[in-house]
Amino acid sequence: MSAPETGTSAIHVRGLEKSFKDLPVLRGVDLDVARGSIFALLGSNGAGKTTVVRILSTLLKADAGQASINGFDVRTQAADVRRSISLTGQFAAVDEILTGRENLVLVARLRRQADPGAIADGLLGRFDLAEAGGRRVATYSGGMRRRLDIAMSLIGNPPVVFLDEPTTGLDPEARLEVWQAVRELAESGTTVLLTTQYLDEAEQLADRIAILHQGRIIVDGTLEELKRLLPPAQVEYVEKQPTLEEIFLSVVGAEKR
Repeated sequence: MSAPETGTSAIHVRGLEKSFKDLPVLRGVDLDVARGSIFALLGSNGAGKTTVVRILSTLLKADAGQASINGFDVRTQAADVRRSISLTGQFAAVDEILTGRENLVLVARLRRQADPGAIADGLLGRFDLAEAGGRRVATYSGGMRRRLDIAMSLIGNPPVVFLDEPTTGLDPEARLEVWQAVRELAESGTTVLLTTQYLDEAEQLADRIAILHQGRIIVDGTLEELKRLLPPAQVEYVEKQPTLEEIFLSVVGAEKR
């Protein structure tokens, strides 16, 4: 399977290893993420996905291996790496007491951005939160909170964004809202490394997919390349039935109307 050339990679990883006491979690991870793409790191719980993200975001030191983000070495140029990235964890890191706009203004001020109010208003519009911007986040739905969390991560225009299982615990409608926000990130030129255990999420969003299993990348490629790993399916006539997701969204949409 083809891989991006190192010179075009926003994220470059070779031989990454990490153990916790006597438990090896990463056993030599290799991956490359092309600039402006969505890369899905797929794996079951405990596969090591979050450990990879924590190492790449300088929150954890690897035992061995090399990694660079936006051309900066994770181990020796950590400050430059942190200026190049933003990290959104499994749970939305928003202040429920503040309004959506106040959350954005606060982060913009902490990051010493000029005109925090204008930045907040722009992001509220971009993530379809303008009407809710003056409401306390405690009143937001799960999808709205996650969209606000992603918006906060973009303050300062980081070229690389890590999304660690961004749709955990969300209902189907909220998941689709987050998926659209992620697509818009890549369309704007942001590189996205997405960790997930949901197969449909990787299938819907990713330009490339890597499967992490027992501490190693066992396969890495586009969806079409991964499909070619299995023999072609026998073509038969089958009456297509609506999926549960389609039924849910149709019923909810009709009720809203």
